[in-house]
Amino acid sequence: MTETRIRTGGCACGQLTFRTQGEPKRVGLCHCMTCRKISGAPFNAYLIFAIDQVAISGDFRGWSATPESERCFWTSCGSQVFDRDSDTEIEIKLGAFDEPNLFTPTYEAWARRREHWLRTPDLESFPENRGKAS
Repeated sequence: MTETRIRTGGCACGQLTFRTQGEPKRVGLCHCMTCRKISGAPFNAYLIFAIDQVAISGDFRGWSATPESERCFWTSCGSQVFDRDSDTEIEIKLGAFDEPNLFTPTYEAWARRREHWLRTPDLESFPENRGKAS
């Protein structure tokens, strides 16, 4: 019998927490301007899980909704924890997990916006959105 792996994480102050069950669908990096601007970093590292693999606890009133996605930030400490781009998937920030070194990205999106000094070996690279040719 195989054991389903449970992993935990949350915001900086610990009032918003999550639990994931099983393995993510994918793990990636994004260099797009939206990810750069909302994180204040040169890229975003994230995991995509099926929505039914994630349980979230806490009063996450800090939703910022756009036509493309919903971003959650915890109002007490300002942490960005997850995004929802669809009704079936949830994007969790890699740095929000309690343990480091759990996952390794396998691809990068918007590579044409990657900082020239940043090296990302052994990643499938997409010039723009994942799966697009240009």
